Amino acid sequence: MCFHSRSYENEVEKGSAFTLGLLAIKLTAINNSSCCSESQRETALLLGQLAATDSDCKVHIVQRGAVPPLIEMLQSPDAQLMEMSAFALGRLAQDPHNQAGIAHSGGITPLLKLLESKNGSLQHNAAFALYGLADNEDNVADLIRVGGVQKLQDGEFIFQPTRDCVAKTLKRVEEKINGRVLSHLSYLMRMGERNVQRRVALALAHLCSPDDHQTIFVDNNGLALLLQILESTDAKHQRDSSMALCRLANKASSLSSIDAAPPSPIPQERDAKDREIPNIRWDVFELMMRYIYTGSVDVNLEIAQDLLRAADQYLLEGLKRLCEYAIAQDISVENVSLMFELSEAFSASNLRDACILYILDKYSKLCVMPWYSQMVHRILPETRS
Repeated sequence: MCFHSRSYENEVEKGSAFTLGLLAIKLTAINNSSCCSESQRETALLLGQLAATDSDCKVHIVQRGAVPPLIEMLQSPDAQLMEMSAFALGRLAQDPHNQAGIAHSGGITPLLKLLESKNGSLQHNAAFALYGLADNEDNVADLIRVGGVQKLQDGEFIFQPTRDCVAKTLKRVEEKINGRVLSHLSYLMRMGERNVQRRVALALAHLCSPDDHQTIFVDNNGLALLLQILESTDAKHQRDSSMALCRLANKASSLSSIDAAPPSPIPQERDAKDREIPNIRWDVFELMMRYIYTGSVDVNLEIAQDLLRAADQYLLEGLKRLCEYAIAQDISVENVSLMFELSEAFSASNLRDACILYILDKYSKLCVMPWYSQMVHRILPETRS
């Protein structure tokens, strides 16, 4: 037998505590019975509408036990029922009094699962609910522990408002990673199950403050975890680690021409005799001498590799760095392995770092290359540095 919610509409408009109690009780009853999904949808929708209009209603709804059946409905095969339940939970989750309770009742995991739906409205309702839950710092560690950050980052969201909501959720989580939240996450990264350690390390690489990098990734072994994930045979784990390491490395260092060249050496006067300079073309030699006398030179890509070789031969570190910067602008999927070999041949540390960043950043394009696995093992020590 189906129950219908229309008889409550007048009372719903008033938002009385009595009506809220009836709706919550009814929701629990019909959820535990074999009645039709229509009644469940109507009741969930009415609760959501009430929660959207009155802050006091949100608290009363939760106090009367509506949250557990709403969470259970998130796992229904009925898409409309899931959407209405997510809608109601999304409105309830905007009230600070309800956020911890929804998470404690097991709401985070099924809401994250709904982000994978191909239904745009369902995605958005779930994302809005998660945005509310992320406002409570007690929920942040739970969200990260179950892989929520990865799901928010990797999701393919249909509507732009959903993408905006997800971005705001990640920003909200980022702002709460400090103090006791960070201490708890650091503990999970050291002592949690393997999957939990991996999820926490990946999330912190993207969201923690640069001021906390030393504590998280050196003192608490987070960097070792990320490097272990990079060596995994699981393609998704490798991709996630590459992205995380690239984010960390970009925060830690950057290659720019502004700081590339220290002062040039002061030329020493010598007796004027013709000297033969072996293995250096005249145009390369001319640029090298210009750098020595002026301390600056424009390095174009056509001559950069030959000039790098000459700068290394004559120990002109500032000129080397200018050449490295020019070469790094040309790194591509096709030539990154050759550029890395070039950096190794001439001890060009800045170019080497640029190659490593590129390899990490372009994982999805490079992982199919036959040399990729071997290259990953070669860059591990430098990535750690």
